[in-house]
Amino acid sequence: MTAAAAKKRAAELRAQLERWSKEYYVLDAPSVSDAEYDVALRALAEIEAQHPELASPDSPTQRVGGEASSVFAPYRHRTPMLSLGNAFGADELRAWHTRLLRQLPDEDIAFVAELKIDGLAIAIRYRDGLFADGGTRGDGSTGEDVSHNLRTVRAIPLRLLGRPPAQFEARGELYMRRSEFERFNARRAAAGEQTYVNPRNSASGAVRQLDPKVTASRPLRFYAYALGECVPALDVATQWDLLARLREFGFPVNEHAKRFEDFDALVAHCEAWETKREGLDYAIDGLVIKVDSLAQQRRLGFVGKDPRWAIAFKYKPEEATTKLLSIEVNVGRTGSINPYAVLEPVFVGGVTVSTATLHNDDLVRAKDLRPGDTVIVRRAGEVIPEVVGPVLEDRKGRRLRTWTMPTVCPACGSPIERAQGEAMAYCTNAACPAQRKERIRHFASREAMDIEGLGDKIAEQLVDADLVHDIGDLFSLTAEQVGGLPRSGEKSAANLVRNIASSTSRPFWRVLFGLGIRFVGSQTAQQLAGDFADIDALAAADESELIEVEQIGPKIAAGVAQFFREPHNLKVVEKLRRAGVNLRGEPRSKAAATGKLAGKAFVLTGTLAEMTREEAAAAIVAAGGKVVGSVSKKTDFVVAGDKPGSKLTKAEALGVPVIGEDELRNML
Repeated sequence: MTAAAAKKRAAELRAQLERWSKEYYVLDAPSVSDAEYDVALRALAEIEAQHPELASPDSPTQRVGGEASSVFAPYRHRTPMLSLGNAFGADELRAWHTRLLRQLPDEDIAFVAELKIDGLAIAIRYRDGLFADGGTRGDGSTGEDVSHNLRTVRAIPLRLLGRPPAQFEARGELYMRRSEFERFNARRAAAGEQTYVNPRNSASGAVRQLDPKVTASRPLRFYAYALGECVPALDVATQWDLLARLREFGFPVNEHAKRFEDFDALVAHCEAWETKREGLDYAIDGLVIKVDSLAQQRRLGFVGKDPRWAIAFKYKPEEATTKLLSIEVNVGRTGSINPYAVLEPVFVGGVTVSTATLHNDDLVRAKDLRPGDTVIVRRAGEVIPEVVGPVLEDRKGRRLRTWTMPTVCPACGSPIERAQGEAMAYCTNAACPAQRKERIRHFASREAMDIEGLGDKIAEQLVDADLVHDIGDLFSLTAEQVGGLPRSGEKSAANLVRNIASSTSRPFWRVLFGLGIRFVGSQTAQQLAGDFADIDALAAADESELIEVEQIGPKIAAGVAQFFREPHNLKVVEKLRRAGVNLRGEPRSKAAATGKLAGKAFVLTGTLAEMTREEAAAAIVAAGGKVVGSVSKKTDFVVAGDKPGSKLTKAEALGVPVIGEDELRNML
């Protein structure tokens, strides 16, 4: 074949393959079999092999996968990939609508409802219409660069149709159809290979393969639904128009998206899909509702990472029934005895569940759970599994014994006691090895002393080897001692000892939080560290003095006073003092009077992107502000991060200003 003939034939094959791909993935109306597609693809590959000058980055042959990678580079989102607030049921959806009407008074608001595909959110960038790179959502600011893998997904166009902007980013959901997933699993089973659990996890795992050839072998699909960075700006005024333009550029867009001007009709549409979703060939866990007007979206803005102009209408959590094999208990760092359910493994919410927390004795009794019961297990998304209750009909004719809390600790054999008015029962032995392990883990955690390398396994080994009896002993460890633990190398041992030593300069409030005083969380620890000069002053304070500290009530005051009455705890404090741990407070009187946030009360809710909530609280206090635990009319600002809780709802109801992390940084 001459060069001219090869060039012509290659162009014909590319056009044909692109048309067939669009029919299959975008129009969902294939006109040829997979075998015919493969014959044409092989013919094009042969031409490109004989004439390398004809190969191009957007050729269908480039989807077969390149060289394997050893690591994923970070993928920086130039505009954040947003998370969404949730509405569970029509009442919460209407409450969201009411908030919109307050923020956009006297304006007509239209909405677009799109199915919420249960897959993996990704972003894909194009330059001059050609696929450039792509990545996962990650934390919304930075994901993983999986460009080589995304290039293999046939549903993602390598070259855009029409005249897209020079720099263009599409966002959407990568997923697998149930039918294609089942066929894929059947082929693996026939070949004696491991099968996969569900379409969502398989799609996510496929994109995070180091070898693109593995990704290419998976039946992945894609729906586009949003726009990222776009230069020059795309000339669309509504979300509805944007979906149409995405289709024009060659992206698959879900055909069930619908526009509404009547909000009652929208609510009915959302409710109807809860039963209709069973007829789909892919999983959805709700609908995403967006204000249609992009101009209104910009005016509504954001709360933390959540847009005010969009919300996820979520369906009830998935439930399944299984057998409650037994009720066991474990021991927390404060000695709390925590019951949990041991279940006959059951597949629910996308995973196999074999245990679930039961919180305390009262909950077990209130739900009347008995070993041997058939029980309902609920799990939604990544939420910890919950035992809803027993199936009483299955108990008929069987005499099942009620469960009772053990009288002695399973870890040390000491008596278990439950004080009057307390929800939890406690092991009475402060030297209980299970408590010691949990206290060490808590002390070393990121929220407390942030000792890198000291995780659950090392904490357990240190106690079992009788090297550490309390947190004070951590600071006398040697590299030789740590190096003698199972699977602990010389370098990792030296690093751990160095990290423990460097933690001595942590702020006093982190030490207080790390001590594990009952009822003292990180924010309470910051309040105490700002009101007492050092740990000696705090230890000497009686309950009446402690109650004078803002946000410290009788329960917290009693917990602090009791902690410093225990001789064992005072010995631990002395060990920390000898090790050089920072035990001095950080008075905030000057900052409180002159700081930028002087006299302002803040409430934190949700997960912040750049700071932990503890770091944000410390920064607010350092600037003279106060961080309080609950929202009231006296609250000046609520700082909302990703997935805020009920505090956001209460703030909006009371008219308390809600700000995001960026606004807090500006105030600081």
